[in-house]
Amino acid sequence: MAEITAALVKDLREKTGAGMMDCKKALAETNGDLDAAIDWLRKKGLSAAAKKAGRVAAEGLIAVAIKDNAGAVVEVNAETDFVARNPQFQALAGSIAQVALSAGDDIATLEAAAFPGTGRTVKEEITQAIATIGENMTLRRAKKMTVDGGVVVAYVHSALADGLGKLGVLVGLKSTGKREVLEQFGKQLAMHIAAANPQATTIQDLDQAAVERERAVLTEQAAGSGKPADIVAKMVEGRIRKFYQEVVLLEQTFVIDGETQVAKAVEKAAKDAGAPIEVTGFVRYQLGEGIEKKADDFAAEVAKMAG
Repeated sequence: MAEITAALVKDLREKTGAGMMDCKKALAETNGDLDAAIDWLRKKGLSAAAKKAGRVAAEGLIAVAIKDNAGAVVEVNAETDFVARNPQFQALAGSIAQVALSAGDDIATLEAAAFPGTGRTVKEEITQAIATIGENMTLRRAKKMTVDGGVVVAYVHSALADGLGKLGVLVGLKSTGKREVLEQFGKQLAMHIAAANPQATTIQDLDQAAVERERAVLTEQAAGSGKPADIVAKMVEGRIRKFYQEVVLLEQTFVIDGETQVAKAVEKAAKDAGAPIEVTGFVRYQLGEGIEKKADDFAAEVAKMAG
């Protein structure tokens, strides 16, 4: 049996937050294997990882991965911005994106998939990371994109490491044209999507309920002008066109040159590629969007402490 040293017990306590006697028992039960002892404590509910599960995790990383004609993007959250620079957390997020390429983007399926080189599942590996890094972590969302007869291009804005950052984009281009041209244009288009944040690829892809709500608001605004009904109708249609130019990818102005409509930029790229290009879709993940973060009122806290 391996010797259970004080240093080994101390290391396990620091990694899990479990009590000293529990750590000694875990090491004894696992013959001094530190990783196995962490798992033993977790299974017994003695690891501090379980206690961290309720804490808000709105920081972390967006990770992207590309293989052949497929791409995946995932959001892995943690509690603080500091952990995003932790090499272990970066490796975790990057590996989960790689797993999503084969396992797909259903969260339950992805969490149950094997994590490379560990004998654990993705979910178990996240729990392991919670114990060793000391913050609550969650796999919040994932998306896989595949294009038959084309390319999927990924872009990470202000990347902290290869394929890792706080804003990630996938864009799919279907074409039989030159691959290098498709990849170059796809990168520019992904950068545009990161900056312009479109809601849909085409007008037809827009949520029609959202369009009708917008139309109702614009109609009410135009009616207040006191102009005749036919003029009001033209005003509304003009403003709807402007709305499309703001939220629909192919209707937007290409940020790369600040002049060309994206649809025209696609046509130009098609000529360079030697074949038509269809933008099949895109995914844009920005870290923490939609998560309600806890707002600490420091002044109120001090006042409460002062009675």
